[in-house]
Amino acid sequence: MPMNAHTQSPKVWRFSSDDYPVDQRAGAWRDNMNRLCLPVDKLPEDKSFFGSVSYHQSPLGMEFALVDAAAHEISGRYLDQPDAIWLIVVLDGQAQLIYEGECIELTCGDMAYGPCRRQAAMRFPENFRLLHVRIPRLTLSPRVLSPLLLNVGYLRTRSGIDHVFAGMLRALSETLDEIEFGDLRPIELALTEFLINSLKGEQAIFGMGGAARAKASHFHSICQGIETMLSDPDLNLKSVANEFGVSTRYLQKLFTGADTSFSCYLRDRRLERCQADLINPLHAQLSISEICFRWGFNGSAHFSRVFRAKYSVCPREYRRNRSVKNHL
Repeated sequence: MPMNAHTQSPKVWRFSSDDYPVDQRAGAWRDNMNRLCLPVDKLPEDKSFFGSVSYHQSPLGMEFALVDAAAHEISGRYLDQPDAIWLIVVLDGQAQLIYEGECIELTCGDMAYGPCRRQAAMRFPENFRLLHVRIPRLTLSPRVLSPLLLNVGYLRTRSGIDHVFAGMLRALSETLDEIEFGDLRPIELALTEFLINSLKGEQAIFGMGGAARAKASHFHSICQGIETMLSDPDLNLKSVANEFGVSTRYLQKLFTGADTSFSCYLRDRRLERCQADLINPLHAQLSISEICFRWGFNGSAHFSRVFRAKYSVCPREYRRNRSVKNHL
């Protein structure tokens, strides 16, 4: 009996159509592509079709999937997913990005990107290999890069920083199955920095240019650094300023310029992490107290108060309500 990807670890799983009878391969492929939030429609039912996936999730929740398959089309919208950005690197074969009536030819090394839940298509007229990266909004500072404002687009990676970006992702694809879970953390941080630089032409994302954009990029770097330190209960304005070699006054001005404060930003990011853990099946065995301490809160009573203030429900009710909803 073939091993279904759903029986494997949610952080690392693999799928191969070779493990299924010929008449079940198309359906099994569709199921596992849905797990990647990549909808597919018509697939050949004969023995010529093949497909494999190697999936890894990073500590911050980014998803990396190496996909190797026969010619077909990934198209449509997968609405049942949180806000995120998708990025596809064509490793082998040809592809066509279809969006709003335009068809863009992509070759080996090119990238396509866009916000999840928006209608788009990637057509592969021949056997192909790609790296699919899904970057959830939770891992990005919405003040600097918002999936909601991003357009579907593509990058030619023949020169400059885009070439370096593509090279990093190609190297990742070649070693994905050898990398340990914790070793993906520097990759996810570097990836967001590359992404922001490569998408700097998307004016709607940043709403600024020149020195203002440089300041926004610096702000994003700091926010991403804070992500790696959220679990530290002693994290404060001074320690972050020291970590990044800036003054506390300058750091506070960055947050003020983003219509928030350091303390509010830190609290909200911790709450968002706790919110995600409360409904994550991987953490179902953790108590609410363990989850709040996991993300740097000093006490469960304080955590419950600020959680209710933000989400209008206490953590226990939130977890129970979402659990009931998921089982209906």
